[in-house]
Amino acid sequence: MLEVNHRYSQYQDLMEGDTEPQMDRADILIVEDEAPIARLIALHLHAAGYSTHICADGDLAMAALRGSNWKLVVLDRMLSGTSGMKILRWIKSSSAHVHIPVLMVTALGMSSERVQGLNDGADDYLPKPFEPDELVARANALLRRSRVVETGVSASPCIELDPDVPVVFEGDKRIELRPLEYKLLKILMNKPGKTRDREYLLDHVWGRDVFVEARTVDVTVKRLRKALQKIGRGSCIETVRSMGYRFVSPKE
Repeated sequence: MLEVNHRYSQYQDLMEGDTEPQMDRADILIVEDEAPIARLIALHLHAAGYSTHICADGDLAMAALRGSNWKLVVLDRMLSGTSGMKILRWIKSSSAHVHIPVLMVTALGMSSERVQGLNDGADDYLPKPFEPDELVARANALLRRSRVVETGVSASPCIELDPDVPVVFEGDKRIELRPLEYKLLKILMNKPGKTRDREYLLDHVWGRDVFVEARTVDVTVKRLRKALQKIGRGSCIETVRSMGYRFVSPKE
């Protein structure tokens, strides 16, 4: 566990000092019932230039959501009162709030729990314990994507992989892949433009100890392209005749 007492002392100093951020501020609602963790999250987000408000339970969070136009919600899954999952579903089903990105922070680290949260609309998932720098980086990324959606500005096309669950996203679009499809895409994206032959992919996706036919790669690539087509990026997986496959950067 991080040095909470020391961090809290820093937090008090930061809140009491003249620390007006130089960058554009964004209002972030922190919904976390463990006070030291809530303060720690607020400390690092404030240091990164964001204004924050803490709610210690789900009922207070619901009231806060109805009363302000938040730019981001950092949401704990396990809460007293209204649960984090109920709050998430309410946000994503509300026409007035559906645009608000939600970063779920939870001690539940099971892949199935993260998948459920993402399927219910969470924009990103950060299991505890976490590194503060990663928290800030994920918040920054969500707010950048949110600004693109709100302003209608075109972002540079970029497919990103969630490091913890088989989810691919681009901007505000998200798809869930089968584990083998995700692993195949991850390997191809690791070296964009580099052709990987079927033997290489068989060894690194299925493993050397598993016997599968080479055409299994072709079938998996076909499924992967079909999945990526849901976000308009099926053409990112190119066939190199007589050689194999490669990932190419998305084109407008």
